[in-house]
Amino acid sequence: MNKSDFDLSHQNRHVESKIVASLERIAQAFRVLLWQESKAFSLSPIQVQVLIFLLYHSPEKRKVSYLATEFNMTKATISDTIKTLEQKDLITKTYEPHDTRSYVIHLTPKGEEIAGKTSLFTREIRKPIDHLHPDDKENLLLSLLNIIRHLNRAEVITIQRMCMTCSYYRSSGAGRKHFCTLLNQPLHTRDLRVDCPEHLLSSDTH
Repeated sequence: MNKSDFDLSHQNRHVESKIVASLERIAQAFRVLLWQESKAFSLSPIQVQVLIFLLYHSPEKRKVSYLATEFNMTKATISDTIKTLEQKDLITKTYEPHDTRSYVIHLTPKGEEIAGKTSLFTREIRKPIDHLHPDDKENLLLSLLNIIRHLNRAEVITIQRMCMTCSYYRSSGAGRKHFCTLLNQPLHTRDLRVDCPEHLLSSDTH
């Protein structure tokens, strides 16, 4: 492709470019909503994102090295974020007994409260999705998962704990049928996960 998706003369003649432009608008909406929510609590957007991640993920993922990969940032930047959250009494650290340089991050009660409130920043984006036909929801989900999978393979985005990058996942019928070997059962499109706690990275992800 040698034409920009933002070149209107090109965009208006190609549905693919219209989709890309639409996704960019939605990405902008995420940024605006996240900024509004973070400003209300005197936090930065990345601080809010870290709090939300800590609220919903297991201890082995609540470490600086994992967070740095998750948010595609340096360890130093994440360490500064954690330091600020600790100063605001939103997180605490539990150091590993075998390595005093490594620690697990925990939310304080105040941190949990703020994380719970700010995690609802997507509610305006959710509203029109709620009104889609069930078939349209499944088609949209599958399309987005395929886009995410490609971006992960192209190393544009890092950690993806979705079904399609998991060792337990199998597909057939040109990707229309899905199966989880961990659960030992077929999966409907609506069952496919974007973020699975049992995810095991597949060796052929990249």
